[in-house]
Formats: sequence, structure tokens, C-alpha cells
Amino acid sequence: MIFFGLGIFTVIGQNITVSGKVIDVNGQPIPGATIIVKGTSTGAVTNFDGVYNIKTNGSSTIVVSYIGFETIEIPVNNKQTINVQLKEDISLLDEVVVIGYGTQKRSDVTGAVTRANLDAFKEAPNANVVQSLQGTVPGLNIGQVTSAGSTPSIEIRGQVTLGGSKDVLIILDGIQYNGSLSSINSNDIESIDVLKDVSSTAVYGAQAANGVILITTKGGKRNQKAKVNMTSSYTTLEPTVDLRPMERGEYIDYLNRQLYEFEFTEESGYTVPNPAYEGYFGNNSGANFNPKLESLDNPGTFNNNDYDWWDQGTQGGFIQENLLSVSGASESISYLVSLGLTEQEGFVKNDNFSRRSMRVNLDADATDWWKIGIQTFGSFVKKDGDQPDLYQLVIAAPLFTPYDENGNLVATPSGSLDTNPFLGSNTQDYERHDYFFANMYSEMQLPFIKGLSYRLNFGNNYRVDKAYGASIYGAGETGDAGKEVKFYRDYTLDNILKYNRVFGKHDVSATLLYGALERQFELTNAYASGFDRLSLGYNDLGVGSIPKISSEAYTETLNYQMARVNYKFDNRYILTGTIRRDGFSAFAENEKTAYFPSGALGWIVSNESFLENADWINSLKARVSYGISGNQTKRYSSLARIGTRASYVFGDGSSTAFGQELNSLANPDLRWEKTKGLNVGVDFSMLSNRIRGSVDTYRNITDDLLFAVRIPYLTGFDEIQTNVGTIKNTGIEISITGDIIRTEDFTWTTTANFSRNKNVILALTGEDADGDGEEDDLIQSNLFIGKSINAIFDYENDGIVQIGEENVVGGFNPGEYKVVDQNGDGEITQADDRTFLGTKDPDFRASLLNTFKYKNLSFSFFFNTIQGGDDSYIAKNDNALYRDANTLHRNVLSGIDYWSPQNPNGLNALSSSRPGITPGRYENRSFVRLQDVNLRYSFNKSVLESLSIEDLSIFVSAKNLATWTKWRGWDPEVQDPSKNLYGSGLSAGGRPVLKGLSVGINLTF
Repeated sequence: MIFFGLGIFTVIGQNITVSGKVIDVNGQPIPGATIIVKGTSTGAVTNFDGVYNIKTNGSSTIVVSYIGFETIEIPVNNKQTINVQLKEDISLLDEVVVIGYGTQKRSDVTGAVTRANLDAFKEAPNANVVQSLQGTVPGLNIGQVTSAGSTPSIEIRGQVTLGGSKDVLIILDGIQYNGSLSSINSNDIESIDVLKDVSSTAVYGAQAANGVILITTKGGKRNQKAKVNMTSSYTTLEPTVDLRPMERGEYIDYLNRQLYEFEFTEESGYTVPNPAYEGYFGNNSGANFNPKLESLDNPGTFNNNDYDWWDQGTQGGFIQENLLSVSGASESISYLVSLGLTEQEGFVKNDNFSRRSMRVNLDADATDWWKIGIQTFGSFVKKDGDQPDLYQLVIAAPLFTPYDENGNLVATPSGSLDTNPFLGSNTQDYERHDYFFANMYSEMQLPFIKGLSYRLNFGNNYRVDKAYGASIYGAGETGDAGKEVKFYRDYTLDNILKYNRVFGKHDVSATLLYGALERQFELTNAYASGFDRLSLGYNDLGVGSIPKISSEAYTETLNYQMARVNYKFDNRYILTGTIRRDGFSAFAENEKTAYFPSGALGWIVSNESFLENADWINSLKARVSYGISGNQTKRYSSLARIGTRASYVFGDGSSTAFGQELNSLANPDLRWEKTKGLNVGVDFSMLSNRIRGSVDTYRNITDDLLFAVRIPYLTGFDEIQTNVGTIKNTGIEISITGDIIRTEDFTWTTTANFSRNKNVILALTGEDADGDGEEDDLIQSNLFIGKSINAIFDYENDGIVQIGEENVVGGFNPGEYKVVDQNGDGEITQADDRTFLGTKDPDFRASLLNTFKYKNLSFSFFFNTIQGGDDSYIAKNDNALYRDANTLHRNVLSGIDYWSPQNPNGLNALSSSRPGITPGRYENRSFVRLQDVNLRYSFNKSVLESLSIEDLSIFVSAKNLATWTKWRGWDPEVQDPSKNLYGSGLSAGGRPVLKGLSVGINLTF
């Protein structure tokens, strides 16, 4: 009633009508602009011609606003006509991005630098911050995760090396971070900037060959009162696809299907049932294939068993997060203190992840010319618990149970070589990872030269990893236990001298750097087996009868110098030049250091006079860059290394003596791998900033590739680390954001990303052993000149041999895959009948983010896709079954389409024999995924102010809700090149990608 009465009073007080027109700086009308009488709810919106009418009193003030323009307040002063000209909000152009050893306005950036959109995904159910970057930055490829707390694969602009480091460089608050990204509380992060081209990464030299991710954490804002923020959320997790092993009935049918030569008559082509066959358990026809069943007097006793191994080894997962931060600032000190607790349980039992983190960021002005600060955090990760073996969970037959009549685990329930999947989970397991990070800095404005400053950074990473375990089933059920402790530490010391001055139309800045980095690592492992008792587990290793102790350590050092100059003339022409010198202890005596130069040009075209009347262009900048970056070799790879092993026995019955021998050849001329990169790009904003984006195209040529080349073993060695070959890496990246609708109450914004990357091997060893005038491929290493690094060179599948099919080239039997005879000689040989089937690389990646906001309600959804063709983005997804005494009884995932005489069109081979050559079966991995959905409601601030609450919002978010793909199996996107895994198919041991549904609350005082 009070508010109603005040509304009536306001209406009564209105005594004039104000009208006018709202235009932009070019005189064009702005439809949809909002005019509000300050301090009231009275408002109006301009029409298509930019005209408005509003009733108010003569002493009031009107507030005029429109998205993309600066908001202004105008006193009425009894005027009845007020025309308004709005200026464009250039905050997007003036946004400061991190570029390495400093910051720069986006409008001045000449390299390919992209800031990730963290706000759109800050409430997504992710335990690792880089999961929020998946598909959001063109050129940045983030993989999927399938276990709790794990870090996905990270790649920027494809692969540019063979044997060099493939790791993306992570810079946290200006310091290299070599810990796991799972240790970082995502709520502490202010921004993430991605450096992609050689020019922008050149400041980090040889460590930035694979791109750089710059992570900046939050701090207090100057003159900000203390602010307390609390966030709490809970997420349920389950697999994106419902796959599980066969249950009893289907499993028995599967057993009989494997024994089709018993179940059906031979003369009918195994299509007519054999009346003498009574089923697998009826007359024990298959007993000779299964020693466990053959030894039993009554195989029918298994008829009562239908044990669900999969259900007992899996669970519904969850993520629970509780985050608290306090930030604030006075005129001279700003601070942020945060605490975080993240708990996650994955789909597999004992797949646990717990992170407790604490951060303190502090910046202080010691004087008006001296600033000091520290960014530091500690993170404590717990991953206790051994998971049941997923492969064994799938293949365990439902006819057996894991326990005997006394409730004890049976090591081999089926009597074969396959072990009980729960042996691994019924153990003592202690796994902890403690991370400590600190960056302390001192920055002074030097008095003798205006614009000159000096900054000293000292950063430290320290990590302790502990893995303890004990199992009564280990070492052939004699029991084993062990303790492994790792210590890692590094320091970074950077001396940075900066100069910034503006002389009329000339804007000059320079950065000089001298720094050093040292890494140290040590490991101690104590292990024992053969325990009479294991009551104290890993805390009493001396009880074990067979001890084994090992240890290792290393130290490696780097030093570097860098100079960068930025010059801008008349706010139109920009020049950036950088040179860096790197030294690394791992390189050979003659090649310890290398130089990496780069240069870039920028042209702000929109500031030229010939575009001053182009009203539809708000900003347009063209840029081109060229430079050289390097890559580091592995430590000791240039040296002749010595190993120790059992080598001699002196006399009969004497003990074995240990000897030392060379394990590798030295290469005193091992050089730095170098990548020459060209990038051409354009940044644009148009139509009153309603459409904005960037386009980049690039070409990288990598020479002197670091690679272990195979050599004849008669030398005593099988390979040597050396420099060989050349790779070309090209691509295009497009990002466009458009405000489809933008009014005061409702906005609809869309961001579309597209990227394409291709690589090709231009040269390898340069040798021509066969004298055909062409350089030889490295077939054993799967490297071919003119092909992609990820080319697939294999036998071509020609379907499955059918019953009665004769004269099959290669002599394959019914149920086995046929191989295409590539040279038509009537034989199948390894040397002549393999061919190029395609590549593991995709054709392109794309994503689409839509965000809708209506008053206090916001809704967004994000699609991500990776696409290939018939011969691109393919991977082996073959589940061929070659029956023997061990494989016959093994279970498989339900729904695998096996061949049989009754199912001649089955996809997967099924045979009682294993051929010498198996071509496999490849499938396309293309997919479209509804990756993120978010719904948020923010309560009205006018209501919250009375409760002393600054902000209150509740949200519901979802992850991986739906995936559209022709790939058969767990997920097409999952890959791990170190394990030659590309796509998680229907094979036993595959892990599912999880979809999550989250609810949460965000509260700020």
C-alpha cells in the first residue's frame, strides 16, 4: 500500500511532457533506447525513428541508455524538448588483456590473443577450470574427462612437433605453473587469455611452442568495501550413454552364438538348428573351451547365478562445491582471501577426488612510487581408493560371483587367467597431492626517467605427491605393499624493466626481461612382496620377504632474456618487435642457447579518414605477424646415459654382479626445434557494436624436429635423439558475436566459433635408401612425407568372409575380416597391402553459444561439434571376437553387432581362429553435443539492499545433456594419444563421459 501510494503521488506530481530524439555520433536514430525518470519506475522507449515521449516534472533528471553506448543523465530543467546524442561505449576496445609480462588494450594488440568467456560457464558443473574452455576459444582444443578431478588434454592450433614437448605453457599470475590444473579453485580466477600465434608467444621463447594460457586470479578493487561471496552447488553425474555388460539371458545366448558350429548343422551352412545340441549347459558341448566348467560334475549349478558385476562396481556420481571469498580494498591496499572445498565421486566406485584450497592475494602501495604484492595459494588433493578394474568388470561373466562360501574374494572366479575385478579395489590405498604456489613482486616507478618502471617477480611452485598402497592379493596372492614419495620444486626469478611514454601522436612502450628458472625433482620408492602378515600394510614394509628400493632425481635450469618494443602512431599504425634468447641445460654442449625473434604490424583502418563516413563500421583493425618460436628437448636426451643391471656371474653358484652399460648414444649437436609462424588477422565491430569478432589465418613451419630416429641394432642401440624433418601446420579461426536483440529489458546474444587446422609432413631424414629419387618415409614410426602426422596407414577392411565363400585372398576363414589386395598379386603382405585410410584429425571444429537475458532472468545454451568426413576424424572401433579357451566365457557390452551365419551383415568379426593379419574396422567420430545449459535468476537489487545483500542468485546448470553421433560406444571425443586411444568405443575398459545436472546458489554481502 505504501508503494502504491507513492506511485499515485508520483503520478500527481507529473506536470510536463518531455519529448525528443536519441541519435548516435553519426546522427543516426537509435530505436529501442530507454529513457527513465531517475529515482522512479517511469520510463519510455524510443521508436524506430529514435523519438520518445515521457511525462515527468520540471525538476527531475532523465537517464538515457542503450546497450553498446554510454549511459548519460540529463536534468530536465522544465524543458519540454530534449534531444540526446549517445556515444559508443568503447570499453570493449579499451578492455585490457594479458599479453605476457604485462597488459595491453585490446585495440593495441597485434597478435592472435583471445580472452575466454568465463562468465557464461562459471556455474557449469566442472571440477577443473579448463573444462569451461571446451569449444569456447577457436584454436584452443580441450578434450573430455572421464575420471574425477582429472585434467583434460589441451592443445592450441594443432600439433607442431614430433618428439619435442607437446605441453601448452601455463602462466599463473605471471609465473610458470607446472602443477596440475585440478589444484586450482576456478572461483579464484578473474580471466584467462590465450596466446596463439608466434608473435604473441615469442616473449616466452622455447617454452611456448605449443601456445600459452595466461591465468589471472582475482583481487580486491581499489576503494571497495569488504565483500563476502559464498557459492554452493551440488551436481549429480551419470554416463551420457547407457551401456552395460550382458546379463544372464543375453550372455547365454551369446555363448551359444559363439558355438554356432555345434548349435547348427554344417550341411545347412550353419543356419538350421542341430537337434542334438541341447545348449551350452545342456550337454556340455562347450565344456572343452572352459576348464572351469569342464572340471565340474554339474555345470547346471551355474543356472542360479546372475551376478551384476557392473552394478556392483559402479555408482551414481556427484560434485559438491562450497566456496567462500572475502575481498576489499582501501586507497593503498587491496586483498582477496578465499577458501574452497570440492568433492567429487565418479561413475566408477572409489574414483574419488577431494580438493581443499586456500588463497591469499595482497597488493599494497608502499609509497606513491612503490608497489608490492603477493599471490599465493595452497591446494590439498585427496584421491584415496583403488578402483575396480573396468576391463575385468565388463568381461566378468554373470554366471560367477566374486566371493566364495566364506565371503572371501576369489582371485579367479572363472578359473581362467582373468582376475577378480574387485581385487584392485579391496586394498589399502592412500594418494595425496599437496600444491603450494607463491608469486611475490615489487614494482617501482623509477624517478630519473619518466615512464620507466622496474618489477621483480619471484615465483615458487612446490608439490608433494604421496602414493601408498597394500594388497593381500598382490604378487601372486603373497601380498605386496609400497610407498612412493615425490617432491617437486621450482623457482622463477624475473627482472622486468618497462618504459611507457606518449609524445604527441607517438605512443612508445618497451619491455626488457632477464630471468632464470630452476626445476628440481626427487622420488623415493620402497616396495616389498611376500608377506606372512599384512596387518600394518604399507607402514611395515620390513616384514616383506622380497624388498625393492629405487630412487631418482634431476635438476634442470633455464635462463632467458627478452626485449619487446611497441610503437603506435596517430592511433592508426602499430608495430611490435620482440626478440628472446633462451638457454636450457638439457641441450648439447654446442647448442645450449638459441634466439627467437618476431615482429607484428597492426593497422586500425577505422581511424582512417576514408572511413570517417562509414557509419556502420565502429572499429576495424588488420594485423599481421611473423616470428620464430622454439621447443625444448627432454632432459639428458643429448647425453650418453648409463644404466645398471644384472650383468655377470663369477663362478658356479655365485651371486649375480651388477654392471653398468650405455643405454643411449650422445648427440653433441642436438639443436633447438624451431617453428616459423605467419599469422594474418582482422578484428572488427560494426552496426553500433552489435556485431563484433575476429578472423585469423596462420601457417607454421617447424624445422629441426626433435625426434628419436631408429638405427640398426647392430650398433648396440635402437634409436638416437636427433633433429630431422619439417612439418607445416595451417589453419583458420573465426569468432563472431552478435547482439540479435538488445533492449533495456531483453537481450539475445549469440557467439559462433569456427576453426580448422591441418598439418602435413614436408620432410623427414632426407635419406633415399631405395634409390627412387624420393625421400624415404619412416614407416615404423607411422610418419609419411606429404601426409598428416596422424595419418592412418593400415589394411583396408573388405567386409567379413561368409559361409561358403571361396577363393578369399589371404586365406581368411568364415567370420574373419577380409583384406583388400592393394597390388592385386593374390597375396596379403605387410609390405604391399597397407594403404592410407585417412587421418585422425578432424575437418573442423565449431561451437554456438546463445544467451538470453530478460530482466533478472538469464538462460544460455552451448553447442559444440567436431566434424570429419569419410577419411578424416576416424578411429578404430573394432570389437572382433576370436574365440579361444579364455575368450569364450568373457562377457562383452550388450548390443555389439557380431557376425554369425544367422547375422551375415554383422559389423564385427567372430571366428574360432585368429588370422595373422587383422585389418580392424574404422568409424567416423563426428558429433554434435549440447554441452552446457544454464538458467540463472538474480533477485532484485532494490529488495536485497534492505537486507544488506549485494547480490543473490540461484541457478540450474547442465553438462553434456545430449550427444548426436554415429560413433558406437562410450564417447567419440575421448582420446589419449599416449595410449593410442582415439574415441572410447564398445571395447572393454572404455570409460564413459558423464553428464551432470547442477543446482546452486550465489550470495554476496
